[in-house]
Amino acid sequence: MKSTTWMYIGAVILLLLAASGICLGGFILLAASGGTQGVTGIGSVGMLIGAIALIGGIVMLVFAARKTKQETAQNITVKVDLPGETKIEQMKCRSCGGSLTTDNIKLVNGAPVVTCPFCNTVYQLTEEPKW
Repeated sequence: MKSTTWMYIGAVILLLLAASGICLGGFILLAASGGTQGVTGIGSVGMLIGAIALIGGIVMLVFAARKTKQETAQNITVKVDLPGETKIEQMKCRSCGGSLTTDNIKLVNGAPVVTCPFCNTVYQLTEEPKW
């Protein structure tokens, strides 16, 4: 299996342990506080154990949430297939004629957008017909 699958399984197990720790800690705290009638002898030791289980469950929940958030980061590579012969020429701004570099072109909603560093003009890059 891939390492991401094992990480996902680990996060699910951590979430299940966190849920059981929170539930168990809550039940022990409820019993130790006298919420149930007729149970004696739990006292302050039960309160301590219940608090530790509850806090441990919350800590595991935070770690599981942080772990799944780190796994969702992705790198996206965009490949552009240009038709026919392509000549690379120096690009110039439509408005002021200043030289543009690849740093001035960004993909916005799937379309290349040019931002001129000289005149701050923003426009969409369009492909002119070849004929």
